[in-house]
Amino acid sequence: MDAELFPRGRTEVAPGAVHVPGWLDQERQRELLEACRAWARPPAGLRTVRTPGGGTMTARQVCLGWHWYPYAYARTVVDGDGAPVKPFPDWLGELGRSAVGDALGTEPPPYDIALINFYDADARMGMHRDSDEKSDAPVVSLSLGDTCVFRFGNTETRARPYTDVELRSGDLFVFGGPSRLAYHGVPRVHPGTAPPELGLTGRLNVTLRVSGL
Repeated sequence: MDAELFPRGRTEVAPGAVHVPGWLDQERQRELLEACRAWARPPAGLRTVRTPGGGTMTARQVCLGWHWYPYAYARTVVDGDGAPVKPFPDWLGELGRSAVGDALGTEPPPYDIALINFYDADARMGMHRDSDEKSDAPVVSLSLGDTCVFRFGNTETRARPYTDVELRSGDLFVFGGPSRLAYHGVPRVHPGTAPPELGLTGRLNVTLRVSGL
């Protein structure tokens, strides 16, 4: 929104978990979107993730630096076209480190993994933990496009207590420290809510991690 009755401010959702609304300005959002479109092209492009039980994730994904598949990392797209994973760019790592500095006031190790998830109007993400890394560095989440409900829970169970946070295009969410292994998910995307000037139908989530590998 251009004008709000109560402007959104930085919020600590849980210890070590911080939401920073509007962290990416419009120009940076457009730059990141163009990069995502390039990364989504084959080889090693956007794919449907299949779970060990035979199901599929409704959000489609492309990886940089290390390729994630349930529940491990590889240097090639072992569950797709077999191509080498696309490189993780230095500028994206600097963006991640800047995000952690602004949100938590700390300096993490160099980032080397990006998972980019694309959500259409019907896509969801079940409650899960980002626990396949060997590092406890904070996870950085950047949102582009449609607004979503981001459900941030606890470290013990997928059930309550949890907090639902509205993530809009340009928002930053960082979680580390005692919240690094908290369960989280996306139960809902609000279609048609992306900024018109961005030119994106759907939602992109760029998640940055430190592999420790």
